[in-house]
Amino acid sequence: MAVHVVGNADVDLTFVLDRFPAPGETLNARHGFVGLGGKGLNQAVAAARTGASTVFWTAVGRDADGDLIAAQLDVEGIGTARLARLDLPTDRSAILVDPAGENLIASMVECARRFDPAGAGLLDDAVGSGDIVVLQGNLTLGATTGTMRAARAAGARVLFNPSPLGAEGVPPLDLVDILVLNRVEARVITGESDPDRALAALMARGAGRVLLTLGADGAVVADDAGQRVIAAVPVEATDTTGAGDVFAGVLAGLIAMGWPLDRAAAGANRAAAVSVTRPGALASCPSRAEMAALLVEG
Repeated sequence: MAVHVVGNADVDLTFVLDRFPAPGETLNARHGFVGLGGKGLNQAVAAARTGASTVFWTAVGRDADGDLIAAQLDVEGIGTARLARLDLPTDRSAILVDPAGENLIASMVECARRFDPAGAGLLDDAVGSGDIVVLQGNLTLGATTGTMRAARAAGARVLFNPSPLGAEGVPPLDLVDILVLNRVEARVITGESDPDRALAALMARGAGRVLLTLGADGAVVADDAGQRVIAAVPVEATDTTGAGDVFAGVLAGLIAMGWPLDRAAAGANRAAAVSVTRPGALASCPSRAEMAALLVEG
């Protein structure tokens, strides 16, 4: 079974600040750095580093930034067979990080918004029964929904991480086998601030299984058998950028390799805990060797 991640890849410009600026205020950063990211790329690399066979479907520009992303995909062993090159600038994100490790992110996603492999029929002969198709919120709603339907038609399972949330809303949740989201996303989608009520509302809307990540409070798994708590891993966070992507990517990789959901969620939680102790998005993801050591613990 393979993991097919369909999403965006970008170049991140990160600023580490003493605090977030107020509206209209300019602050000088403690320091900053440029790295690779994008929710799709982060999740694809995290899945690949578990050892799962991983395919990444994305679009980048015909520019130096796109070349950097292509080179990284080769380094990761994912390859560029499903990398589209468009006559647009490669997507970019600006990331602000405060001393507690929290972040604010704004992204330019022109390539992602033009990308629709399912609409072009490219997934039809590539996705197989039992595969996992992983999606986020950077593609258009039509492209996301179409990809989910194509995955289901092929007998694949759909893992959806509805971030970032856009004005278009979310696709029908009855197309989602595994929904991975944080408490803010759950509240926005359901209108419920209480996690238990939010989980019940998401299940009522058709999501097969829901994993609600709670940061320092761990995570909750909900399905027809009820709710189970995944205990937090105590760490000192320095940058939470990309932690949710590490969680989702590792979860997909482990499930593709046959791990049961709760055990896979615990392994994903350990990997995400490592990522928050490091700066950057893709740069914070545990290496293959670190991932192997983390997963032996499970």
